[in-house]
This record gives sequence, C-alpha cells and structure tokens, in this order.
Amino acid sequence: MTFVVTDICIMCKYTDCVEVCPVDCFYEGENMLVIHPDECIDCGVCEPECPIEAIIPDTEEKAAPWVEINRKYAEEWPVLTKAKPAMPDAEKYKNTANKYEDHFSPAAGDGD
Repeated sequence: MTFVVTDICIMCKYTDCVEVCPVDCFYEGENMLVIHPDECIDCGVCEPECPIEAIIPDTEEKAAPWVEINRKYAEEWPVLTKAKPAMPDAEKYKNTANKYEDHFSPAAGDGD
C-alpha cells in the first residue's frame, strides 16, 4: 500500500503533510503536491495532517488513477520537504468540483 494525493489538493496545496513525512516523498507542482509511490513507506502520518483530506491510501477505489499521476509528476517535479503557505485562494477552491479537468497544471513548483 502507498498513499496518494488526489485532485482535492489542486489550487490549495496545503503542506502540513510535508512536515511530517519521514522519507521526504512529496513533490511540488505549480498548484498541487504528489507523493512518489515508490518512496512512500506507507506510514500514514501524512493522511490525517491534510486539512482537506486530499491524501488517501491507494487501496481506495477512487485512488486508482492517482497512483500513476502521482508517480509521473513525482519524477518530474522537485522534492518538497518543508512547509510553505497554502495557495492564496485555497479556501475558495477547497470544495471545487472538477479540479483536475479545470485547474490542474503540469508545471513544476519551486520545491525546497
């Protein structure tokens, strides 16, 4: 089992999860985070830290497409090991539907 970041993170990018990760497996895109599924040690400490519940175990049915999305972008984006402020409009977007289709950016973030 591994954990994955889902589209709920898009346009929010809360980084509470990054601070608790013991293996630094979070990677930063322009408007979301991903977890490298091959680096995640399945400890689960990140899941309860996400204030908008964007992190789920890959065993959940809705996680299936996110495993490969997380893998792809974790290999392209820079690692993030320190907390940063959430995106400016995070509160506005946290309950938005169709985030992946309407707002996802494949551009890399800044990382550490």
